[in-house]
Amino acid sequence: MESEIGTLYIVATPIGNLEDITLRALRTLKEVDYVLCEDTRTTQNLLNKYDIKTKTMSYHAHSTENKENVIINLLKSGKDLALVSDAGTPTISDPGVMLVANVKKEFGTDVKVVPIPGPSALITALSASGISSAEFIFLGFLPHKKGRETLFKEISKSKRVIVFYESTHRIMKTLSSLIEHAPTFKIVIGRELTKQFEEFVEGTPEQVLTYFTVNDDKHRGEFVVIVEPK
Repeated sequence: MESEIGTLYIVATPIGNLEDITLRALRTLKEVDYVLCEDTRTTQNLLNKYDIKTKTMSYHAHSTENKENVIINLLKSGKDLALVSDAGTPTISDPGVMLVANVKKEFGTDVKVVPIPGPSALITALSASGISSAEFIFLGFLPHKKGRETLFKEISKSKRVIVFYESTHRIMKTLSSLIEHAPTFKIVIGRELTKQFEEFVEGTPEQVLTYFTVNDDKHRGEFVVIVEPK
């Protein structure tokens, strides 16, 4: 008799403060057979805090097809798995989306993919921005080179709120591009959300750039950029 196919849980984890995790997420992480991690060391910090002994396995953007086959075979053998990212909700601007797509391709409707909702940097930033989120466009991480300038031109013509993620290495360049293409728009930046040095900075692109130029120690961290057209 064949084993029943295991369940793949998509478990949201804290984006900074380790207390931002749901009871359901903790129970799921305890009960599954393996936790699939973007970085096992990062996830282990969370598991250790809550005394969770579940085995971990790496799955990230550079994982091979062989690793996906291992995961699919675990599901075939009836193992329950939890997919997490380093922070926030897996598959949202995250390589986990490919695993979910391939699992569904392999099993079709025979597999259960169960979301365990929780933190998301995108929603966290919008909730405290004071900008209406009735309609918005999420761009994930902007491209490094190809198509980047074209995207800023599209942002300058948008009638809807635009939200995207940016890294510490490109935030100043991004603000310079917004000054060039959308100088009158309102910008709200959420930095290091839920962490010790969390802050929100708002103003025109030039005002926000000036703030980070003066406070050059605040270039570090992870940024959510919200752009409101005017």
